[in-house]
Amino acid sequence: MSEQAPAARSQPEREAGATPTGDWTVERLLTWTREYFGRQKLESPRLCAEILLAHALGCQRLQLYTRYDAVPAAPLLDRFRTMVREAAAGKPISYLTGTKDFFSLTFEVTPDVLVPRPETEVLVERAIDLVRKRLTHGRDPAAGPLEILDLCTGSGCIAVALARHLGAARLLASDCSEPALGVARRNAERHGVSERIEFRLGDLFACWEGQAFDMIVSNPPYIGVAEATSLPVTVRDFEPHVALFAGPDGLAILRRIAEQAAGFLRPGGRLLLEVGYRQAGAVRRLLEDCGWDDIVIFKDHSQHERVIQAGREGRTTTGE
Repeated sequence: MSEQAPAARSQPEREAGATPTGDWTVERLLTWTREYFGRQKLESPRLCAEILLAHALGCQRLQLYTRYDAVPAAPLLDRFRTMVREAAAGKPISYLTGTKDFFSLTFEVTPDVLVPRPETEVLVERAIDLVRKRLTHGRDPAAGPLEILDLCTGSGCIAVALARHLGAARLLASDCSEPALGVARRNAERHGVSERIEFRLGDLFACWEGQAFDMIVSNPPYIGVAEATSLPVTVRDFEPHVALFAGPDGLAILRRIAEQAAGFLRPGGRLLLEVGYRQAGAVRRLLEDCGWDDIVIFKDHSQHERVIQAGREGRTTTGE
């Protein structure tokens, strides 16, 4: 078979999975697309094929298995064929479907925001754990709700996930991109937490002058410009560079946060940052140079040092 994406009723009957009339059944489409994506070096080719076909047909992935012999209508095949071409060219699957699951929630994503990634879930897990075990312990109810600031919110996945799991907390989130904030607001509405998250447009702390928070979290840009050529095409050519790159060493934004965050934290507050998988040591030194000395480093599920928690209480450790 040529590398051309499948067209309705256009291939010979001898193709595997074809009906006697040569139709493209769901089973045949999945088989062909999985093999094609494999040749194109897409990660998880079978999963990508299932996600795109389910999206094109307007059904759940599991429903594909009950429709193996079904022959999609020509307009649906055309839609699927277009998405297959775009995916093979490197466009992220989540931009093609317009959604991405994160922390057991489905988020809208567009090319204006980064695609949420599994490693960022570690940041959310640590924030929830910290709030439940430490920041709310002995807290005076008269002090009002715990307030958490999410810098560089992007799609809003961190703020929304925290709002969903920390019902007594108030979330505040900002980004320097107006289109990204539009996506974040829609995600907050989608998950019923829009009244508990305040969104602002601004560069880091510029839009929060005079305010203080119990926790500051951020998944900021942290890739060095020099690393651009080594990134996958799906990232380098499609995701927003303003959300990816941070100066020559990737530390420009992290450095600013380390320098400024203490002025926006209440006593006993904590800072949680996602960092690049080889940056934890450098970011720890940045934090120490800025007076942070209660530093804990947590690994992601691939055992990379990924999340740094910092305070002002005099110790540095590595978490599990």
